Amino acid sequence: MSQVNITVDYEEVVALFSKERNEAFAYLMEKILNAFLLAESEDQIGASKHERSEDRNDYRNGTRDRPLVTRIGKLTLKVPRHRNVPFVTMIFDQYQRNEAALLTTMMDMVVQGVSTRKVTNVVEELCGTSFSKSTVSELCRRLDESIKQFKNRPLKDPYPFVITDAKYFKVRENHSIVSKAFMVAMGITEDGRREIIDFGTYDNESERTWKEFLTSLKKRGVNPDMIASDAHQGLLAGLKEVYPEVPWQRCQYHFQENILKETPKKEQKGLKTELREMFNAKTMKEARERRNEIIQDYKDVAPKAMEILDEGFEEAMTVMLLPESMRIPLRTTNYLERENGELGRRSDVIRIFPNAASLTRLMGAVLIDRNDIMSTRNALFTKEKCINAIEEAKPKLIKIAQEQVKLLKAA
Repeated sequence: MSQVNITVDYEEVVALFSKERNEAFAYLMEKILNAFLLAESEDQIGASKHERSEDRNDYRNGTRDRPLVTRIGKLTLKVPRHRNVPFVTMIFDQYQRNEAALLTTMMDMVVQGVSTRKVTNVVEELCGTSFSKSTVSELCRRLDESIKQFKNRPLKDPYPFVITDAKYFKVRENHSIVSKAFMVAMGITEDGRREIIDFGTYDNESERTWKEFLTSLKKRGVNPDMIASDAHQGLLAGLKEVYPEVPWQRCQYHFQENILKETPKKEQKGLKTELREMFNAKTMKEARERRNEIIQDYKDVAPKAMEILDEGFEEAMTVMLLPESMRIPLRTTNYLERENGELGRRSDVIRIFPNAASLTRLMGAVLIDRNDIMSTRNALFTKEKCINAIEEAKPKLIKIAQEQVKLLKAA
């Protein structure tokens, strides 16, 4: 994209201090988005305004005003017009899907009479007070259709690596407030691209619900060579039921936290450093030696922690079968945890969802937008490196999966 220039003169800066926070932020957001629209226009035309260039393929034809409804108010954007080929922008599609899901959730809360004063004020400011249940239902239907299309889209690329996790949200159900598990699966393709491949709302994280979620993935053709997650028992049971042939990589961050939780506070800093050295070992032999040294050093001051380390070590080091350059992005669930953090941030204004459908609707819209962003990120590794690594490690990965199934059955 062309360089984006945003100019705010002295008088505008002074005026911003006299505005309400949302009004000031809306003013700045309007300038930023208009600058992005102008940059997109220059990219598509192949030249900036008044520039003579051999790359030019079209000419400007003025602008048109386009309203954009956001939580901070209604913005008016200057959408460029082109003389020959219509101007195309992703701003409205990506931003409004996300914002529409949030606004629809708040409207749903208002018509059901379960909204907070803050939510009611935002909805009335953006939409007025005259909207009906049928209006909200139609908005929900449209959003649900886009969510359904994303969830049911063909998954053509192989996903050798899958990361999965769940985050809890409060939902109103049968005149009570309950916690619902929102499950998410991220796939990593052979050429190192990250994608959100599925999500859904469930009552809890039992073996049954995880089995249902994972079975849906498998039916859509997702057959990974390694799955990373935390050590939730329902998830593990579901994994070994649906994917018994796939080895499990226990998230090293959560594993480390489990160990430190059972360690006296004065010993935690030193132990954390030693655990990091163990995780960063270049070979499995070196990692096992570091583990043995740690257990020897801390067995008297943190016996429970050392028991956790000894029992969970092998499943936290599955990733060691891969080349060193591929281990870091696959040894934790951090990439998915970042997306969960975004889900939490977007749900802050809602706090308690009016129903499970609204939870899926908003979180799904956020994840679809995040998926669009991920598609522009740098690849984690090359396709050639991935294919060669899997081919070389395949026999050992299968053996590890078989051993993990035996251990789970014996537990």
